[in-house]
Formats: sequence, structure tokens, C-alpha cells
Amino acid sequence: MDQFDQSLEMFINGAGWLAPVLFVLLHVLRPLFFLPVIVVCIAGGVLFGLVEGAILSLIGLSLMSLISYKLVNRFPKFRRNVTRLKEKVFPNRILTVGQVMVLRVMPFVHFHLLSLYLMEMTKSFKDYMYYSVLGLISPAILYTAFGEAITELPWYVTITLVIFLVGLYKYLDRRNNKLNINLG
Repeated sequence: MDQFDQSLEMFINGAGWLAPVLFVLLHVLRPLFFLPVIVVCIAGGVLFGLVEGAILSLIGLSLMSLISYKLVNRFPKFRRNVTRLKEKVFPNRILTVGQVMVLRVMPFVHFHLLSLYLMEMTKSFKDYMYYSVLGLISPAILYTAFGEAITELPWYVTITLVIFLVGLYKYLDRRNNKLNINLG
């Protein structure tokens, strides 16, 4: 990880004005290199600082959402694979937009899986991109600003954070179920 960060920093410093473009491109190519979102966002915070790193991460993640939408709608095999993953991870579950946004903050939840949920919840490409970008603001800022700190936190603080996020997810789930019962 440290070697990757150092190599990336040397490459970005040598790139000059092209560095932000290359960083956004790294976000887009991230799945091909099996890099988690959090790693790239942390690198953005180290290389560009909080504000520019978060903005560039948001742009890169938004482009990845756009590409995800295009892949799912153009390639039936890709859609089947993501749908199969959805059935394994969340069998027979309907998530709300709020729950998807909470799950976006959790670094271990599959990016394209959450994109598929958003695609199924929204009526148009415009709505999908609106909610997708809205849901990417928090992870872009959190990972960029606190990513390095989160990875260096003691294990009990990390577990507490995960428990909090799971609790928030469950709360939104119960609230959604109550709304469905009252509307039904």
C-alpha cells in the first residue's frame, strides 16, 4: 500500500497539469486493477488535499456510475452477473435510496451492485445520475478526508464505526418497512 502510494505520488507529480485527469481516469479504471474505492480516495487526499481530492474523487466516482449504467444496459451478461451478485448479497431485498447511500459509505460493498439498485429504483437516467452523485458525495469526502485516519484507528473504533453504519442501515430498513405497511 505504501509503495503504491509513493509510486502514484511520483507519477502524479511528474504529470503536472495532467495529474487531475489521470487521477479521475484512475477512478474509472479502478475496477480493472481491483483497487477499492477507499484506496483511490485516500490517494486523492494525500496527493491533492481535501478539497481538490474530494472533488476529483466525486468526478471519478460519478463517471464510474455513468459507465456502470451503460454497461448494465448495453451488456446483458454484465447485468446478469451483477443481478446474480445482488441475489447472493441481498436476496429478496428492496432497498431505499437512503439505504443505498449508507451502503455507499461502507468500503466493502460492491460499487456496481449499489448502482444496480439505484437503476432499479429510478425511472430515468437523469434520476439515476442525480441519486448516484448525491450518494457519492459522502464517501468522496469521508474517504478523502478521513481515509488515512480510519485505516489507522484502533480495531475497536473501526468495529464501532461499522456497527453504527449497520445500525443506521437497519433503522432505515425498519422505517421503510413501516412506510410500506402503512401505504399498503
